[in-house]
Amino acid sequence: MSVLKSLVLFVLAAIFEIGGAWLVWQGVREHKGWIWIGAGLIALGLYGFAATLQPDGEFGRVLAAYGGVFVAGSIAWGVVADGYRPDRYDVTGALICLVGMAVIMYAPRGH
Repeated sequence: MSVLKSLVLFVLAAIFEIGGAWLVWQGVREHKGWIWIGAGLIALGLYGFAATLQPDGEFGRVLAAYGGVFVAGSIAWGVVADGYRPDRYDVTGALICLVGMAVIMYAPRGH
């Protein structure tokens, strides 16, 4: 159950962080204004909170593993929100990152 909880929290954190960064991007780069920027900053703060809910208590491990989720999630966000079309190298790289995340977070450590 803790692996499932962890995976759900990674997805939630990804939505907050990637969504927050996207909202700031839209506010600044696409000139959508301060409301978008403010919403992005709130989402980024919620990302930081969501990360603290991971069952594993090691900050470095959680954030390192989240990097793999961020890479794959960013590509997926680009596809959905911006019509980005990843090539096979984008997909392969994202899958490698997710495998790395799984090794970091869920490998048996024997302690």
